Amino acid sequence: MQMRKLWAGCVVAVALVVAQSATAADLSLAPLYKAPPAPATLPYDWTGFYFGVNGGGGWGHSFWNANATGLGLAGGQAGGTVGYNKQLGNIVFGVEGDIDWSGFNGSTTAAGCPGCSTSNNWLSTVRGRVGYSVDRFLPYLTGGLAAGDIRAAAPGFAGGNTTNAGWTLGAGLEVALPGNWSAKAEYLRVDLGRFNCTGCAALPPDNVSLQENVFRAGVNYRFGWGK
Repeated sequence: MQMRKLWAGCVVAVALVVAQSATAADLSLAPLYKAPPAPATLPYDWTGFYFGVNGGGGWGHSFWNANATGLGLAGGQAGGTVGYNKQLGNIVFGVEGDIDWSGFNGSTTAAGCPGCSTSNNWLSTVRGRVGYSVDRFLPYLTGGLAAGDIRAAAPGFAGGNTTNAGWTLGAGLEVALPGNWSAKAEYLRVDLGRFNCTGCAALPPDNVSLQENVFRAGVNYRFGWGK
C-alpha cells in the first residue's frame, strides 16, 4: 500500500510539472501587444496662394527743394493683399502685391514755405519675400517696387500731383492660425522719389520728395496650405 501511494504521488507530481511547462510554452509563444505608434507631426507647409486685408499707419518726410523746406507726414493706410509662397525645406520664397488707401499728409509753417503741404492718397507695392519657416512661424524679409501718388500744395499757387514709382524694403512675421488663416505684422520703408511741381512755387519749379515708414498688420486666407 505504501508503494502504491508513493507511486501515485510521483505520477501526480510529474503531471503537474508537464502541465506547467506546457502553459509556460504557450505563454512564450503568445504575441505581445504593442500600442500603435503616435502619428508623426508634420511641419507646417506654407506653399500656396492667399489673399487678405491689411491696415496700419506710420510717418513720413517730404522735402521741397526750391524752398529748402522739410515737413513731416503721418497717417493711416488700409487695403487688400494677394500673394503666393513656395516652401523648399525651411526656406519660403514668395511674391506679394497690395494696394492701399493712404491718409499720409503733413504741412509746415516754416518761413521758407508757410502753409506748404504734401500728401499721399494711395500706395501699392509688388514685393518678393524670403523667409525661414519655424513650423507655424515665418519671419521674413521683403522688398521690391512701390508706386503711389505725391500731392503738393502751396498757398497762392495751383499745386500739383503725380504718380511715382519707387522702392520698398522691410521685414515681418507671419503666424499660421487654425484652419486656413494666418496673421502677420510688418514694417516697410517706402521711397516714392520726387517730382517737379511746376505749380508749387514761382521760379524755379519745386522738386518735392516723399518717403514713408509704414507699420501694418494683416490677416490672410490660404488655399491648400497646412499640414
